[in-house]
Amino acid sequence: MLELLHIENIAIIDRADITFEPGFNALTGETGAGKSIVIDSLSAVLGQRTSRDLIRTGADKAYVSACFTGIPPEVGEDLGITWDEELLLQREIHADGKNVCRVGSRPVTVTQLRTLGSRLLNIHGQHDGQQLLDEEQHLLYLDSFGRTEPLLTAYREKYAKLTDIRRQMHALQMDEAEKARRMDTLRYQIQELQRAKLRPGEEEELTSRRNLLRNGEKFMSAVSEADFCLSGDDSTSGALALLRQAQSALEPIRRLDDSFEELYQRLEAVYSEVYDLAYTVQDKRDAFDFSPQELDEVEGRLDQLYRLKKKYGPDVESMLAYLDRSTKELDAIEDAGDTLLHLQQLEKKALSAAQSAAEELSKARHQAAQRLDEQILTELLQLDMGRIRFAIDFQPQPLSESGMDAVRFLMSANVGEELRPIQKIASGGELARIMLAMKNVLSEQDRVGTMVFDEVDTGVSGRAAQKVAEKMARISRTKQVLCVTHLPQLAAMADTHFSVEKGVTDGRTFTHVRRLDRAQRRQELARLTGGAHITPTMLEGAEELLSAAEDFKRTLE
Repeated sequence: MLELLHIENIAIIDRADITFEPGFNALTGETGAGKSIVIDSLSAVLGQRTSRDLIRTGADKAYVSACFTGIPPEVGEDLGITWDEELLLQREIHADGKNVCRVGSRPVTVTQLRTLGSRLLNIHGQHDGQQLLDEEQHLLYLDSFGRTEPLLTAYREKYAKLTDIRRQMHALQMDEAEKARRMDTLRYQIQELQRAKLRPGEEEELTSRRNLLRNGEKFMSAVSEADFCLSGDDSTSGALALLRQAQSALEPIRRLDDSFEELYQRLEAVYSEVYDLAYTVQDKRDAFDFSPQELDEVEGRLDQLYRLKKKYGPDVESMLAYLDRSTKELDAIEDAGDTLLHLQQLEKKALSAAQSAAEELSKARHQAAQRLDEQILTELLQLDMGRIRFAIDFQPQPLSESGMDAVRFLMSANVGEELRPIQKIASGGELARIMLAMKNVLSEQDRVGTMVFDEVDTGVSGRAAQKVAEKMARISRTKQVLCVTHLPQLAAMADTHFSVEKGVTDGRTFTHVRRLDRAQRRQELARLTGGAHITPTMLEGAEELLSAAEDFKRTLE
């Protein structure tokens, strides 16, 4: 269960620590006092999508932590998350959009936090009832209740294979004129690319050679001058000859002193290095053949590659890849008859496999629908909706991503009326109670230990409100319940009651969460019933509500 929620700098809440208890916890307060901010904070620490706008004005970050107890360690095993007696979730939301999430002292991703949070707590928002109006959600509810995910996954794998085969068949099934046009285009493109005799790396080599040829005169002048300096000519000695002369000058005295021998050897090493340099420069000079005709040929080849790149790809490698794809496509079209026949055989097998998987999935859904129908009706009976008829309607549809079933929820609100889609006849109060019933049934499947209801009493009043309160009390005997409410009947039924109050201090708005004792609860129930002006009669009525709630809860023990 959720034991402690700590909030810092969330909207108008500067700092709050809320210690929740087992059973039914209610939060009440004036509209705008910040009750839903508590739920938003809880959503944030559970990894749900949030906004930096949630950060209190003037603060650079917001922080929320939630401490859970009694959570089995296996809940987080597949996520690699472990804990001992207490499970602590933490989240920091920074003004620059950065999020820091931790479980205990270990950093986790928002996705890991959201996955773990979904296993700990279920939040039912005040607008969730509107989801019942969307028939696309009905199948999702049924699959969630029936736990058909493995069957749905197996079906989708087979359906994806069938879809891929049909896509390949569609690509081959073109009329003869279109086929002829496509083949002509492919043949022209293939021939053009083959005639070009493309070679990987060729463009880079040509570009380098062109740069060299364009600077041929500079190259010859520089190399020739370097050759003259190193080797000289018939009338002038170069560096090589001068180095040899220096060696000859030292030859008579080299053995008279070790220092002269060292100088001689160093000159020998320098001579050898310069000798290699001189012959390398000569090789460069002799190898370079500056030909204007070659430059024209290189320029022409590069221009050809440029024109081909505009049509077939940004570089030679891409053009070669295009050539390979075009060749394969042409072969496929020419062999389309045989290929299409083979694909038709594969499609038949894939369709049979997908149909079988869809039928197995549909059978599981029908069985789940029968159980869901019975449980929903039982829940609605407890919510003072015993005359409502509820049914799950199946309509066959062509195979799709979701299977072969179109599902929608039907109901009849009054005796003698036929079953019709929920969105056409359900009132706001009926939607709220049906959604409450749905949530309770689904929560029994997912084994979540804490359920949060944010103003689920919207559109509910009078006798229906009392039934909703009694239903909450029943749920709270097996699960921890947190409920934000405006109804005195629900607040009176709570085991623990919190008041959310807003005030102004030093020109800033602050929200405080205060746990109420019995006398304070009586005062708060009177306010919920009659507004700001509380009379003795209202206080007596509040006391009666509390006493009646206590009597009802004793019947549940």
